[in-house]
Amino acid sequence: MTEELPTRWLVLVVRLPAQPSRHRVAVWRELRRVGALSLGQGTWTLPDVPGVAAGVARAIELAERGSGEVVVLAATGREEPDSARLEEMFTAERQEEWSEFLADCGKFDAEIDKELRKGKLTMAELEEEEQSLERLRRWHRDLKARDVFGAPAAAEAQERLQHCADRLADYTEQVFQALHQQ
Repeated sequence: MTEELPTRWLVLVVRLPAQPSRHRVAVWRELRRVGALSLGQGTWTLPDVPGVAAGVARAIELAERGSGEVVVLAATGREEPDSARLEEMFTAERQEEWSEFLADCGKFDAEIDKELRKGKLTMAELEEEEQSLERLRRWHRDLKARDVFGAPAAAEAQERLQHCADRLADYTEQVFQALHQQ
């Protein structure tokens, strides 16, 4: 019987001058982009998985550009409940992101419904909807990369993205039919 190893975490201690704030914001954005969990007062954590290395390196680079520094520590929870709590907090943030994604899928669906009700079957509108779907696809890909523990809403998000793609395919067909009847 093999015992599962505890998740290894990276703990980043970020120190930057208060001004100019753009450096703090740049580091904050990069850490959020890779899914880092803020522990407060310039301390962040994220699972030590291959997909985060480039983001951590970029955050360090951004901090150094702003005359700051980042100390990166490798850690595991001292006790199993500590490790479980970090995983729970990390997954809760991913769940919130998936919920926001699902809401945007609903908006996409509603937008297609609105255009169909109005009979707005134009190439310009189709291109706009294609861009919206592409944005959802990029967002889904990014969220999936960050969701290393598998938040509960991930499966539903995959289904809703496919639903949006199906809706766009149907809308596309209707646009081409309308344009070719003229």
